[in-house]
Amino acid sequence: MTRFLALFGTAKPIVGMVHLGALPGSPLHDAKTGIDGIVESARADLAALQEAGFDAVMFGNENDRPYELDVDTASTATMAFVIGQLNDEIAVPFGVNVLWDPMATVALAAATGAAFCREIFTGTYASDMGSWTPDAGKAMRYRDRLGRPDLAMLYNISAEFADSLDRRSLPDRARSAAFSSIPDAVLVSGTITGEAARMEDLEAVKAVLPDTPVMANTGVKHETVADVLKIADGCIVGSALKFDGDTWKAIDPERARDFVQRARCAE
Repeated sequence: MTRFLALFGTAKPIVGMVHLGALPGSPLHDAKTGIDGIVESARADLAALQEAGFDAVMFGNENDRPYELDVDTASTATMAFVIGQLNDEIAVPFGVNVLWDPMATVALAAATGAAFCREIFTGTYASDMGSWTPDAGKAMRYRDRLGRPDLAMLYNISAEFADSLDRRSLPDRARSAAFSSIPDAVLVSGTITGEAARMEDLEAVKAVLPDTPVMANTGVKHETVADVLKIADGCIVGSALKFDGDTWKAIDPERARDFVQRARCAE
C-alpha cells in the first residue's frame, strides 16, 4: 500500500484512459490521418483528463481490434512514438497497457518511462483470442532486466473477453496472485470493456486482500463511482468519460470534469 500511495499520491486514485486510435497494421487503422492523427487525438484526450483533475492517465491500444496475445512489434513501437511526442505535456503519473501482451506492455513501459503498467499477468483463460496463459514470473523478471524494478505492475485478475479455466473462486485466485506474484494492485473487471465489475466481486476480493490495493478496472460510471470508491482503492475509467459514453469516441471534457467532482465528493 505504501508503494501505491507513493505512486499516485492518494489512497483512492482515479486513472483516466487515453485510448489511442487504431495503430498501423490493425484492421481499423485510418491510413488517411495516419500516425499524426493518432498523436493529435491522444493529445486532446490527455489535455481533457489532466484539466479535469485525474490523478493519473494510462495509454492503451483499445482500438486495435481484434485483439492479439502476441502483439506486433510495430504496434509497441508506434505506441512508444506517440507517448514520446506527448511526453512534455504529461503532468501526472502515467501508465501503459498493450492489449493483451504482458511482455510488450513491460517493454513499452520501460521505453517510455511509465510509472505503472496494467495487464493480465496471471491465470489461464479461454478467450476470444484463443487459449491464454500469461506468465507473471517472466514479465516481472523482464521488467527487472530492463532496469525498471520501480515499475508498478497492476494485475487484472478477471480478464475481459475471456473466461477463467481456473475453477477457484475469484477471491481465491486474487489471494493466490497477491501471494505468489507480488502485484502493486489487483484489478477487478467486467466481462468486456465498458461493463462494470460486479460490486459483490469487488467486495469479496477486497475482503481477502485488506492490505493490497484493489481497483475497479472497467465500467465505472458517474452514477456508480461513489459506491465503487466505498469499497475499491481507486478506479480506472475510460468509456464513461467519452462523448455519449461511447468507448470509441473522444473524451468529453465536461463529462471528465463531472466524473472527477463526483469521485472527490465520495472520498
